Amino acid sequence: MAKITYVEHGGKEHVVDVANGLTVMEGARDNNIPGIEADCGGACACSTCHVYVDAAWVDKVPAKDDMEEDMLDFAFEPDPATSRLTCQIKVTDELDGLRVKMPAKQI
Repeated sequence: MAKITYVEHGGKEHVVDVANGLTVMEGARDNNIPGIEADCGGACACSTCHVYVDAAWVDKVPAKDDMEEDMLDFAFEPDPATSRLTCQIKVTDELDGLRVKMPAKQI
C-alpha cells in the first residue's frame, strides 16, 4: 500500500492510501478525488487522468511508454518532464509518498 497525495489545481490536497496493484487513477476514482475524470476507464485511450508528477518523484515512477506519450499530446498543457497519465502508473510500495497535481482542466 502507498500513501498518495493528490493536489487539486487550486491547491487542496487529498492524501489517500492506495493498494498495491491498482493504478494511481484507480486510487483517485475509488476515493472520489476531483480533477481526475478517467473517461476511458484506464485504457490509455484518452488524457482525462493527466497529472503533473512532483519533481522529486519524476525519476521514481516507471517510464512512459510510446502509447502514453502519444496520448499526452491531447492533454491540457502537458509538461514533457512531469506530465503523466495516472492510469499508466501502477501503485507499489516504492511509490509511498507520491505527490501528483491536477491540471486546470482535463480535455
